[in-house]
Amino acid sequence: MSTFLFSCNALKRVKKDEQLLVESLVIENNEPTRKKNLLNLLKQEPNGKLLGIPVKLHIFNLAKPEPKETFTNWMLKKPNRKKRMYDFFSKKQVANIQTAYVGIQNSIKKVGEKPAIYNEESSQESANRLQSWFWNHGWFNAKVDYTKTDTSNPKKTKIEYQISTGKPYAIGKIESEIQSPAIDSIYQSHLHETYLKKDKQYNTDDFNAERDRITNLLRNNGVYYFDREKIEFEADTLNTNQHVNLNLKIGNRIIRNRENDSLTTEAFKINRISEVNIFTNYDALNRDAIVTDSIHFKKIKVFSFGQLKYKPKVLADAIFIEQGKVFREIDRNRTFNRISDLRVFKYPNIQYQVDPRDPKKEDLIANVFLTPRDKFGYTISTDVSQSNIMDIGIGFNTSLLVRNVFRGAEVLEISGRGIIGSSKDAASASSQFFNINEIGANVRLSWPKIAFPIQTSSIINKTMSPFTSLGFGFSSQRNIGLDRRNFTGSFNYRWKPRKQVTNQLDLINVQFVNNLNVENYFRVFGNSFLQINNLALANRNQLNNDFFETNTAGEEQLRIPTGTDGFINAIQNDQNLVLDAEEQKQASSIIERKDRLTENNLIIATNYAYDYSNRTGINDHNFYQIRTRLELAGNILSSLGKALNLERNTNDKFNLFGVQFSQYVKTEVNYIKHWDLGKKKVIATRSYIGAAIPYGNANSIPFIRSFFAGGPNDNRGWQPYDLGPGRTGGANDFNEANFKLAFNAEYRFNLFGSLNSVFFVDAGNIWNLWDNVSDTDATFNGLESLKDLSIGSGFGLRYDLSFFVIRLDLGFKTYEPGITGNQWFQNYNFANVVYNFGINYPF
Repeated sequence: MSTFLFSCNALKRVKKDEQLLVESLVIENNEPTRKKNLLNLLKQEPNGKLLGIPVKLHIFNLAKPEPKETFTNWMLKKPNRKKRMYDFFSKKQVANIQTAYVGIQNSIKKVGEKPAIYNEESSQESANRLQSWFWNHGWFNAKVDYTKTDTSNPKKTKIEYQISTGKPYAIGKIESEIQSPAIDSIYQSHLHETYLKKDKQYNTDDFNAERDRITNLLRNNGVYYFDREKIEFEADTLNTNQHVNLNLKIGNRIIRNRENDSLTTEAFKINRISEVNIFTNYDALNRDAIVTDSIHFKKIKVFSFGQLKYKPKVLADAIFIEQGKVFREIDRNRTFNRISDLRVFKYPNIQYQVDPRDPKKEDLIANVFLTPRDKFGYTISTDVSQSNIMDIGIGFNTSLLVRNVFRGAEVLEISGRGIIGSSKDAASASSQFFNINEIGANVRLSWPKIAFPIQTSSIINKTMSPFTSLGFGFSSQRNIGLDRRNFTGSFNYRWKPRKQVTNQLDLINVQFVNNLNVENYFRVFGNSFLQINNLALANRNQLNNDFFETNTAGEEQLRIPTGTDGFINAIQNDQNLVLDAEEQKQASSIIERKDRLTENNLIIATNYAYDYSNRTGINDHNFYQIRTRLELAGNILSSLGKALNLERNTNDKFNLFGVQFSQYVKTEVNYIKHWDLGKKKVIATRSYIGAAIPYGNANSIPFIRSFFAGGPNDNRGWQPYDLGPGRTGGANDFNEANFKLAFNAEYRFNLFGSLNSVFFVDAGNIWNLWDNVSDTDATFNGLESLKDLSIGSGFGLRYDLSFFVIRLDLGFKTYEPGITGNQWFQNYNFANVVYNFGINYPF
């Protein structure tokens, strides 16, 4: 019955003399094909379907075809309706109601999709497109025809395109006819790089690529006046045995005499740069200003309209156009990019002119016009956020940008951030709504070079856009009870050897975390308190009465912090307290976690990050990206501990400034791959592995360097920190570990307009690996632990605002290794759904 209703509804807007196109097939050499490049050529296709149902068509059919006329007819259907409407409303209000009704109906049409009505002209155009495609790919004798076949329902029809390709043509002899000797010499010396190879199948794309290759070759070898349109190909297929003989033709340069509007020709010549001029504060609105300051530096002349405010060496390093060298397009492009990267100037204007001193008119003067950005830039913004800690948080951000601080194109960034938030979990007894807060500030200075005692230009040259940055930061948190102060400092380098590759090396990265309210630990981490409290109650007869108090429910429990601290001290030092082996193991686990989460951390690390992406632009949905990161912490201090006479603590580990410094190796690999299926359909995947292994001066990884699972950019069936470790079922309040695996897949598609949707599957978990955690349920024990991978799945919506995407995902727990009983779909329902909000795509 439902199928019948859908069928009838699909034909609702199909007129009497029309037919709905329900299927479109392409048959290539008697075999059906689903090649995307061929299907995209079809002028008309059936309406899109979701789970076999043309949803958008049904939505379109809900709208009235002529809403204005429909509203008018409704008004006139009953004799007194129009008068009653005017009496109850006013004429103007009735007109507004009509406008709103028409607007709603038109909006429904936009959301939906018009019925795909069969059209003979469109079918013929589709056949012509297919014919052209095969011809352009060497099948000159291909034949394309189409057949229209009506279904059992006369209002529906199908179309089938039959293609017989025949034998393709290949490239035969290749000859050239180049009039300018300079061009011919360059072309012949790079002939091995050609895209047109003898016996290779004919392809029009190869001819376009060859034109681009020759153009780039010549313009990067001194031929300034050359352009792509000068390249011609003559083809001959007569008696060539399915081959195409080619003749490449490049004529001389055509020069227009503007005085008498006549044309002359001359051979292309090699153009050299005779002079490079930089104008540092050019303003198009004041182009006739007089230069008042100038300097010569390394064959470059620097001019200023007013006092020169930039060091000549910095400007020279940003210019790749060199006096005495031949003109090269790549030098101009590199200059554009480097100057833009400096963030001190607007996009530059580079002009070339014939040097009037050269009688041959071959030399060029390069003029680089720079327009400075404002010395100061200031921004302020606010945001609203929510997390597993904050029920609601309001953030305030401000930043000050100071350009060209020391006349070396340096950029100083001073930023501040403040957050006030509300949390029902706050350990404070305060009744204030905003009971948690954070303030922080960062200062970063960057400049365009690699600052290192040894010369590095042979390894990292200026074509790689090098930068050095020095930064410091401070933040103070009063969160849900375990308050902390955080101090950071870094000295790093960044460079890009290729457009697709970015490298960053933190030569030194220092972080000190100072936990302030350690006594609040068991108020903040409720699960840990429940565990130690149950352990204490089980051994109540062995403990001091002062350890306990009566809670609001009239139950006895450990007093925080004196009772919890007293119980822990008794476990570690009281010989009269006797625990069995299982209780001792549980107590050790609780104490170890408390010590690790409350200890101060001193991290002195070096890390390197590598990022490669072959994505060509924001609209490229067929690409891959790999990001890797390696961090080494504490090695130098550990090796010099004895020589520096560093103190040792009770664990026989080195302390620096009274804090046991961390020592570990941490590595991360993140691989992203997207497949463009056409028609705004994309499959996106991500694979991630991360491990942080402690050694030497540490037995565990600092909390701030650990891994967690769950959240809007991870496994969306769980909240952040709720997943893992292993199959423990998220027993702790904030679950973290030092080894992580994550795998994600999304099928993205367009619903209508700017609204997109997605189906996703996430798999992943965290484990403890080679550290001081011994719980087998939480540790990674080889391939057998892969069965602990938790799986979440769901769907989501994305609204594209062009400059960013607003995202809502609904995640369902699909496979839960940490629960008893049936681990598949036990909590797969809306009662346990996790709502994930985010900005932009998760990967």
